[in-house]
Amino acid sequence: MQLWGHSADSQGRRHALEDHLRGTGHRAAGFAEVFDAAELAGYLGLVHDVGKGTCAWQDGLLRVEGTNNRVGIPHKHAGTWLAEQGGLGVLAGVVFGHHGGLPSLSDLKAELRWAEGAGEASVREAVERVAAVVPEIHASPGLPPWLEQAVAEDPFVVDVLMRMVFSAVVDADYLDTEAHFQGGPRSTHPLRADQLVDRFEKARQAMLADVAPSPVDGLRQEVYAQAVEGALGPMGFYRLPAPTGSGKTLAASGFALHHARAHGLRRVVVAVPYMSITEQNAAIYRGLLDHAGEPPAVLEHHSGVDLDEGTRAGRWQRLAAENWDAPFVVTTTVRLFESLFHCKPAAMRRLHRLAGSVIVLDEVQALPDRLLVPILSMLRTLCERFHVTVLLASATQPEFWQLSPVRELPVHDLVAEPRPLYEQLRRVRYEWWTDPRPTLAEVAERVAAEPAALAVCNTTAQAAELHLLVEKQRESSQQGPVLHLSTRMAAQHRKDTLDHIRALTKRGTPVTVVATQLVEAGVDLDFPVVFRAYATADAMQQAAGRCNRSGHIAQGGRVVVFEPVGGDRGAESIYGAALAVTRRYFGPERADPDDIDALAVYYRERFALTNVEETGKPVQQGRLCFDFPTVKDLFWLIEEHTVPVVVPYGTAEQREQVRDALAALRAGAASADLLRELRPFMAALPRSLVHGKARHLVVPIVGDLVEWIGDYHPQRGIEVSDSKEYVF
Repeated sequence: MQLWGHSADSQGRRHALEDHLRGTGHRAAGFAEVFDAAELAGYLGLVHDVGKGTCAWQDGLLRVEGTNNRVGIPHKHAGTWLAEQGGLGVLAGVVFGHHGGLPSLSDLKAELRWAEGAGEASVREAVERVAAVVPEIHASPGLPPWLEQAVAEDPFVVDVLMRMVFSAVVDADYLDTEAHFQGGPRSTHPLRADQLVDRFEKARQAMLADVAPSPVDGLRQEVYAQAVEGALGPMGFYRLPAPTGSGKTLAASGFALHHARAHGLRRVVVAVPYMSITEQNAAIYRGLLDHAGEPPAVLEHHSGVDLDEGTRAGRWQRLAAENWDAPFVVTTTVRLFESLFHCKPAAMRRLHRLAGSVIVLDEVQALPDRLLVPILSMLRTLCERFHVTVLLASATQPEFWQLSPVRELPVHDLVAEPRPLYEQLRRVRYEWWTDPRPTLAEVAERVAAEPAALAVCNTTAQAAELHLLVEKQRESSQQGPVLHLSTRMAAQHRKDTLDHIRALTKRGTPVTVVATQLVEAGVDLDFPVVFRAYATADAMQQAAGRCNRSGHIAQGGRVVVFEPVGGDRGAESIYGAALAVTRRYFGPERADPDDIDALAVYYRERFALTNVEETGKPVQQGRLCFDFPTVKDLFWLIEEHTVPVVVPYGTAEQREQVRDALAALRAGAASADLLRELRPFMAALPRSLVHGKARHLVVPIVGDLVEWIGDYHPQRGIEVSDSKEYVF
């Protein structure tokens, strides 16, 4: 009796079901070995497609062969039933969810009742027919022997184990199926993170030799040396409290690679909050780790990177992004954490690659308060049970160890005494322009009077208005250009503008920039003067990190914190209760935002006021109840108050390509590749604006995506009349 798992490939060869089951099981076991669950994952991979053994499914496969149609007969129940009968409990959901996603426990129980009732005949038929050629489907290994004790210490360990095993099985299933249709398996990456240290150090020395000397070079080297020395410590949680401009990016990656070598770890995953930093850091890492003639080591994976380039490197990146088969991954915190808390196969396929890795979370102050408890809980379990080290890097280290998931855990500080470092690297003087409050026109006058300055606003509307006012002030002068950065500009527009700013400053050409907070938290810009609308302490300090970054101004750069008339609503809508806590501790006659003692008190009070311990409970409860779809719906890092808007930006050729892509979407073409093609030409607008006063300026495309048919300014992007009425 011959059973088939997949239809014929291009050579007319069908995929034997027994080969697919054993191939998937073997791959899944290999993936899960690093987190001590090889037998469990191997068994679930072995039984995942047992349901294909029925006569009905086999006949259906032959019927649709060559048509690109699906068989259309469910095949998940038989393997799910086998896993449950084998004592695997809720982990049987791995099999049931391997196509549609992890189910809730209640749905899993309902499906098992069906398998033992109305579906019993088809389940038994499939099991008996497959057992005749794969008898080991009856040999369940049971649960891992370490699990019982682990659950007693951490009730969330089963949730994480299930996610990791699911990832291993899903990836194994994809790869085994792909190998059949492609005529052989894809190559795995030949390098591991623990093999990259020498390459990194050699390239780092060459890079530093090419950089102009800076007064802070000695302190940067000191931070780097402490990070590398700390890398020899045990696996677990680490913190890198380093002020802006202290070389944190290199220190964090140096720690990660040296730590990987010390502990034989396979991968480094660097996650940052904003795409602009991802692109910036990935370029640095590629320069350090990717060498001509050798396999690329750095995978940049986020929504803005082009994974479909018609080059060998582009193809590698597209394939590697599916399951993070690369030794050094640069991604966004959104992609990392929403994958960890997701339930769908495509999003979770890469998760097993986190086991045996160093996860570097850069700019951790940007993590949302309301999700800190589930995030820290997840990281704790990864550290304790899945051979992971986590490095938390930030110039404004939040007081996470006050929170319940990690309160009693040890944490290693790479900079043992950060206070002297902050004092030595203090490169700015704060000026407070808050009483009386200035008008935005008065702020524009002072910004325009500076030869070079950065002004950071809290909302896109405020930034657009200030940019317009500064432009008017500059009309009669011969000073440098006035540029703009905000989310009302297309992603490619923002990237082009950042490149232009860096080129101007490198040539020594004065430039003034008016922006929203997207320029903060890691964007490598350096201005002698920074104007910052009053915001939370951490946001103000991050803005200050763009001032006198390299320390060339001996008397210190100037950071002017202004609180414009009528600016409260915008700031409060973005920062909420954290803004009220900031007012108690920072400002005139109070502390400056770089006072680390005041910051520690600020974070403790902020976490209490925003009720951090309570806001994460729904997600945690869903995890304890194994309600994976609900957890996915509750866990979202970015509040969905905006709408993606395709805008008319780019060259004539690019605009023509955008028009073609939009026409294809409207005609009903598959959207995934087209949306990826359009992302560089998307901006964001408040949902209330798109469905309110601007509704006559947008045309629906598909889902929430709309096309902007109104004005698009060559610097400010989307122009909306009365825009200052909107807070965003």
